[in-house]
Amino acid sequence: STTTVNLAAALFAEGKTTATLDADVWGYSIPRMLGVHGRPMVSHERKIIPLEAHGGIKAVSIQFFLDAEDQAITWRGPMLHKAIRQFLEDVEWGELDYLLIDLPPGTGDVTMTLAQLLPHSKFVIVTTPQDAAQKVARRAAETALRYDIELLGVIENMYGEVFGEGGGQALADELDVPLLGKIPLAENLRVAADAGTPLVLQDPDAPASQALY
Repeated sequence: STTTVNLAAALFAEGKTTATLDADVWGYSIPRMLGVHGRPMVSHERKIIPLEAHGGIKAVSIQFFLDAEDQAITWRGPMLHKAIRQFLEDVEWGELDYLLIDLPPGTGDVTMTLAQLLPHSKFVIVTTPQDAAQKVARRAAETALRYDIELLGVIENMYGEVFGEGGGQALADELDVPLLGKIPLAENLRVAADAGTPLVLQDPDAPASQALY
């Protein structure tokens, strides 16, 4: 989610019309990381109008429709499919250069639903350097490939002294896709996300920000 938010902010800072869809229905966190909360309005055409953060980054999340900010979601397949479909078809996204969709980790109903509804979408696999994380990310990649979704590449997140590094490159080599970038484990990246302002906007010159541009 941190990677999704900061990539969206970096694209927006470069003048791209950008939106984020929080498809991690159980673990929604995009609203907090973008610092955007509230209940969306509905247009005359009965379309949901996305909320906007930091001057124009559009966002839609299940959190916007809950009674409590941190309410637990216990939906299963059919309800998840319906919610994701509504977020794609019943939202007034407008003309976008990029729609970044934050998926739950691994495989599951949400990933399969999006693969079916957006067959021309492209996947970016995010992993940490650990072997265990690579295995989870590998399964997500296999799900995308099963639905003929193009893999753009791999991003290695949180590399550094604690987790080491190189896992992203190993996974990229295994999948035969490029390593798109390496984001260092940095406290300021986490602090900025918790505060609702992506680091790429708060401090564009920080090493973690530069890795995301």
